[in-house]
Amino acid sequence: MNTIFQYMIILIVLVLISLIIIKLMKRDFSLEANKLINYLGGKDNIVNAECNMSRFKVILKDVSIVDKDAIQKLGAKGIVEIDNQLKIIFGRDARQLKKYIDEII
Repeated sequence: MNTIFQYMIILIVLVLISLIIIKLMKRDFSLEANKLINYLGGKDNIVNAECNMSRFKVILKDVSIVDKDAIQKLGAKGIVEIDNQLKIIFGRDARQLKKYIDEII
């Protein structure tokens, strides 16, 4: 009986540690969305934003004020500029970022 109690305590501790690790590994998309908006020149510079699979497409008033290096550091795997729009490859995080950006702009 004593051994079962010890195993139960070990199991509970492992579950708690796992939950803490999962919570720490979760990204704060609202914070990243705010940073992305700033890197794109602010919400007044954004005309339209769309998400297509792993790409985040944004139409801007002025592409010259975009901080592409900062966007890359935020986790973008690539950035394609065509006229006044950027296609930013974020992978599976693109939809989450788009959701938070829609709430902000």
